[in-house]
Amino acid sequence: MGTLRAILKNPDDLYPLIKLKLAARHAEKQIPPEPHWGFCYLMLQKVSRSFALVIQQLPVELRDAVCIFYLVLRALDTVEDDTSIPTDVKVPILISFHQHIYDREWHFSCGTKEYKVLMDQFHHVSTAFLELGKNYQQAIEDITMRMGAGMAKFICKEVETTDDYDEYCHYVAGLVGLGLSKLFHASGKEDLASDSLSNSMGLFLQKTNIIRDYLEDINEVPKCRMFWPREIWSKYVNKLEELKYEENSVKAVQCLNDMVTNALSHVEDCLIYMSNLRDPAIFRFCAIPQVMAIGTLAMCYDNIEVFRGVVKMRRGLTAKVIDRTRTMADVYGAFFDFSCMLKSKVNNNDPNATKTLKRLEAILKTCRDSGTLNKRKSYVIKSEPTYSPVLIFVIFIILAIILAHLSGNRS
Repeated sequence: MGTLRAILKNPDDLYPLIKLKLAARHAEKQIPPEPHWGFCYLMLQKVSRSFALVIQQLPVELRDAVCIFYLVLRALDTVEDDTSIPTDVKVPILISFHQHIYDREWHFSCGTKEYKVLMDQFHHVSTAFLELGKNYQQAIEDITMRMGAGMAKFICKEVETTDDYDEYCHYVAGLVGLGLSKLFHASGKEDLASDSLSNSMGLFLQKTNIIRDYLEDINEVPKCRMFWPREIWSKYVNKLEELKYEENSVKAVQCLNDMVTNALSHVEDCLIYMSNLRDPAIFRFCAIPQVMAIGTLAMCYDNIEVFRGVVKMRRGLTAKVIDRTRTMADVYGAFFDFSCMLKSKVNNNDPNATKTLKRLEAILKTCRDSGTLNKRKSYVIKSEPTYSPVLIFVIFIILAIILAHLSGNRS
């Protein structure tokens, strides 16, 4: 009923949702016949359905390289995230992980659910990795080595300052941006982007995830994970976990807004990076997660629910982002709209209101100066629908029948 209610409230979500459902089913059927490649693409769908969809934008050779790059780093991240692994065991594995990807026999049991399957059967990933071109292998090995060393460093180090925060996010996500830029260049489809711009692409996504996942990370067992920098949260509470207590709601929201403002500092770099991309498939692959990130920040800003549960974009809006992010004009438009949404939530009494507004105005100016805002239809900020709920319900039933018919034909 939740989905139906959301569609009745936002009826223009329906068509993108159906397209997304069909695209997901199509992706599920694009599994290679070779056992090791089949495992990799099935595992990709299990650990990240959204990424498994977006990666379908890419040509086959590059898609395979990005798939393996993602799974290698996801496996590395699984080792880092498993708080049950003793430090004296974890650190050497992180540091040497780049060597294990060349070993068809290596595996290490850790993680839970689908991540445990990935680690237990990592030999499939190694086998697929060894079939990639040398230029792709070298890029993946280099980033894996640097990321493992950085993760090992922060196993024994707290995120104290905002510089520490940027350094940690560089190791776990900025390097992903650098690695993807290397893979795009190795494919011959893009010029090699600067490390600075590539790093910002990763940092913007990672900081958004860290903000959104506060409650999940702070409640992690057997040991909580803390990535919010002390330099920020100590202005509001004595301990990071105190932000989740109801009596600290005002301070918690102020701290949250401070964190969002910090993340916004990377947006202009991200817009430059995306505007430099030439290949339409690579552009969509890069742009969709970035639009999702600014949308998520708009939802999280000034929202106490970040400390109570999970805050995310509604599924229909996510489907629209995936369907309608095709050109740089679309990106400028989405960033403009979500930034306007975020700006409307800024309270002048917030301690960081001036800084937040300054960063938002810079983003809005960049979008206006692109000269493309009149070339697209906003799907973020719109008036209330005037459709009859009965009519929408009938359309929903008809389209559901069509979807079932199409799915039957595909099978």
